[in-house]
Amino acid sequence: MRNDMMNDTHANDSTDTMRSTDAAASASAAPRAPRAPRRAWVALAVLMLPVLLVSVDNTVLSFALPAISRDLAPTAAQQLWIIDAYPLVLAGLLVAMGSAGDRFGRRRMLLIGSVGFALLSIVAAFAPTAEALIAARAALGFFGAMLMPSTLSLLRTVFADREQRRLAIAIWATGFAAGSALGPLVGGVLLEHFHWGSVFLLAVPVLVPMLVLVPLLIPESRDPAPGRIDVPSTLLSLAAMGPVVYGIKSLATEGVSGVGIQAIVLGLFCGVWFVRRQLKSDSPMLDVRLFRQGSFGGAVLVNLFSVIALVGFLYFVSQHLQLIAGLSPVAAGLALLPGLVAMIIAGLVVVPIARRVRPRILVPIALLLSAAGYAVIALSATAESIAPVVIAFVLLGIGIGAAETVSNELILSSAAPEKAGAASAVSETAYELGAVLGTAVLGSILAAHFRTALELPAVLTTAQAAAARETLAGAIAVAEQLPAAIGEKLAASAALAFDEGVVITSFIGVALMVAAALVAAFALRNPKAAVTHD
Repeated sequence: MRNDMMNDTHANDSTDTMRSTDAAASASAAPRAPRAPRRAWVALAVLMLPVLLVSVDNTVLSFALPAISRDLAPTAAQQLWIIDAYPLVLAGLLVAMGSAGDRFGRRRMLLIGSVGFALLSIVAAFAPTAEALIAARAALGFFGAMLMPSTLSLLRTVFADREQRRLAIAIWATGFAAGSALGPLVGGVLLEHFHWGSVFLLAVPVLVPMLVLVPLLIPESRDPAPGRIDVPSTLLSLAAMGPVVYGIKSLATEGVSGVGIQAIVLGLFCGVWFVRRQLKSDSPMLDVRLFRQGSFGGAVLVNLFSVIALVGFLYFVSQHLQLIAGLSPVAAGLALLPGLVAMIIAGLVVVPIARRVRPRILVPIALLLSAAGYAVIALSATAESIAPVVIAFVLLGIGIGAAETVSNELILSSAAPEKAGAASAVSETAYELGAVLGTAVLGSILAAHFRTALELPAVLTTAQAAAARETLAGAIAVAEQLPAAIGEKLAASAALAFDEGVVITSFIGVALMVAAALVAAFALRNPKAAVTHD
């Protein structure tokens, strides 16, 4: 499908545009594939259900953290793992599950994943301890990994015509990004009226109708010549990410230590081992040779950096709006609604623009808008008004919505249709790894600064001091137990320490977006497709 957006060319710069490459493709391609009927668009709507659910689940928990912290009293590390356990397992298994879908049937994997996800969501909703919630979130990641590659790869079966498929993928990408941004609003509404477990129960009414409609609307598809099942590669993909994330968390929250460094080294070693194994395999789980194409690797990095910025932003803004600005969960979610709308619109509007504007120009401009959003937060984190937050999220949403729509098509168009599951898993792995690193990196740095900058009253007991240092929610809860004057002083110190940490993480967000823009400007300069197919 990459040739749908840009054909292999070195002739001149004008062929970088999607309009000219589409013309070139049309001139040399086989007769146009049949256009999908209206029924296909209904099928797309059904396939969007798990997309929205999984992406909402990435961020909805950020808004539930204050309530979970009050109820389960997790430590700072546990609080981060409650967020990260799900996307970490999901990211580690996406490629493996994509390959499994290619082998056993993508529709079948989608249905199995839906049942498991719904059941585990009920378990998570009633978790009695922080440890139980972390375990349930990890199990949700296992079944979530079955959902995502199947939805995107099935689009290639449903939409044979390249123009229709481009629009369908744009809707898919917009839905994924919008779902991440919709999480706070959905969480706000639910938390305003129900227990925090309701954010997990949301999966049940979404997935049940899907189990009925998918067999009726969507045909089964699979790779006619699948390779062998590669269990060692699956384990290596998990072993590559788990230790790295743990090491980052350890270094950010506990300081430089042998354990943290050793974990990162172990993860990198397993990552190199995984890559070497794929290069030697006749039928690799993931065709890592695709990364030799600058446009492919650049698009993956764009997705990775964008999601790190988005999830990191939502992680600290959700706490700032509720615990410092004093907004209710619903009001806090509504404050982010303009950014959500901007993200959706940008993801759809960029489709016709991308036919005329080169990716190496369009994507960097979008990412610099996201950098401007983070800059707004960095320069006004301690402001009493929530207006800077609203403006910042609008800029961030426009940038991410536009950039990811273009980068997704570059990623997905690189593989042949029979390898659609494994190829689509690459794009989603970037999403989920970004979600992990968004909290692992930015969240850990914020937690570390909060712990060191917080000034505690001398009257606190050892237990109170420990609870106050762990999280912002813990400090606010301790402040409510103290006499008014002392409690107000602790709450003010906690708010200041937290917002100072937000300034630091926001400047890191600016750097990430600028780095992603530079990568896009150079790596997408001359996109080259690896295969030629419709």
